[in-house]
Amino acid sequence: MVAVSLGVLALCCLCCCLGLLVLVQRRLPGASRLPRCVMARTEKPFFRIAYSLYTKTRLGYLFYKRQLKKARERYPHGHSSTQAIVFSGVKVVPIPVLSDNYSYLIIDTASSLAVAVDPSDPIAVQTYLEREGLTLEAILCTHKHWDHSGGNKALKRQYKSCRVYGSSNDDIPQLTNPLTDREQITIGRLQFQAFFTPGHTVGHMIYLLDGKSGDGPDCLFSGDLLFLAGCGRMFEGSAQTMLASLDTVASLSDNALLWPGHEYAADNLTFAAVVEPENTVRDRKFQWVLQHRLEKKCTCPSTLGEEKEYNPFLRTHCQDLHLALDLQRGEDEEWSHFRARILEEVRRRKDLFKGR
Repeated sequence: MVAVSLGVLALCCLCCCLGLLVLVQRRLPGASRLPRCVMARTEKPFFRIAYSLYTKTRLGYLFYKRQLKKARERYPHGHSSTQAIVFSGVKVVPIPVLSDNYSYLIIDTASSLAVAVDPSDPIAVQTYLEREGLTLEAILCTHKHWDHSGGNKALKRQYKSCRVYGSSNDDIPQLTNPLTDREQITIGRLQFQAFFTPGHTVGHMIYLLDGKSGDGPDCLFSGDLLFLAGCGRMFEGSAQTMLASLDTVASLSDNALLWPGHEYAADNLTFAAVVEPENTVRDRKFQWVLQHRLEKKCTCPSTLGEEKEYNPFLRTHCQDLHLALDLQRGEDEEWSHFRARILEEVRRRKDLFKGR
């Protein structure tokens, strides 16, 4: 009898939460970007329920499929116009998917081998592969969220020898090659290094393409860890955990190109002006981004050197930001603890400013 009651309760909970998800999507501006917007606009109990359902049950996958269908109808050619970047023998292709995501293809042009990063729309990725006569050799998945991993199964079915890389700490669909921190990945002439960067999810990873692969700059595929002028929400980690992950990024070359998982540049730079209104570097970048977004152009990539100048989530060490937030280091407070407190405050204000 208890088991039956629990089963009925679970079923009712699933139905109610699905109804709430649909209701919020219809009523709230921008709610098509769930689960982020729902989580930012509700109390913690519902957050935990919604997030658990999204990440641990089939409900999340069904919701992703619904969003994918709607995005294909609304943006038949993608939400933004993009342009590939070509180095010597290496091509990086941003593919706009869903309502604001980016997947990426990194191509060894000599062998026609391709690597996909976070291919959430398998049709969009496969269309490009077939048009260019490419073979999908590997998928690099930054984390488990469906808007980054949802296309793994379909692409693995189409390209049976394709390997799927990611962290075993996340439930990556179709994972074949679990990675450890700083592990090397070689695909043709393409050389990647994986970095373990938890915080957004417990197993989030980022991937650095060695610029020597194509006689160009390093390329960082950052998933939902770092965006242009922003960072991901701390769904499964503390501020200290996220700070350590962001410090991993900050240790990389300033010349590295940043290829993030979402087109959030305009909103992020608007918020950056609130927390650091005197930052003139941000002002110049904002004008450039506004022009690009008016023309529906992709704002990727930036460089890590640029991000350190205007991204508040990479500036927790800067006194200007401390003063702007009106936060002071305690007399006996460790520097890393103070920086984590700064990060937590910036994230809190960003969540209130806009649910991304």
